[in-house]
Amino acid sequence: MSLMGVFDLAGAGMSAQSIRLNTTASNLANAEAASSSVDEVYRARHPVFSSVQQSVLSGTGSPFSSMSDEAAVGVQVVDIVESDAPLNRRYEPGHPKADEEGYVFYPNVNVVEEMADMISASRSFQVNVEIMNSAKTMARGLLSLGQ
Repeated sequence: MSLMGVFDLAGAGMSAQSIRLNTTASNLANAEAASSSVDEVYRARHPVFSSVQQSVLSGTGSPFSSMSDEAAVGVQVVDIVESDAPLNRRYEPGHPKADEEGYVFYPNVNVVEEMADMISASRSFQVNVEIMNSAKTMARGLLSLGQ
């Protein structure tokens, strides 16, 4: 794999983790958004990642063969799906958004899981930045060899 391939790979990872961070931030921002009906309540969203290196994963390629530039193009976000976890239904008859039975619906966002996901995405983004910096340092060292 060339050094430019490393930049492409790390860039794809940074892009995917950026989307993951944005969806996690959206989930955290809407964690306590109350609603009076099940249809209107916010549902947690999660990105679905897919490896672009499908030939090795599907069995048509060998993981031990040399990787071509086409095989190592990284990861991509193929969709953002809503969670099907049950919504939080709380009995709050004094709440302005309470239904006729006195219940208020809250999103199915688990704040602890979202914070852990945000930390994981942030660390993954940082690792990709470090990979790009290392590749840049190697490229500079390679250019200085010719002097």
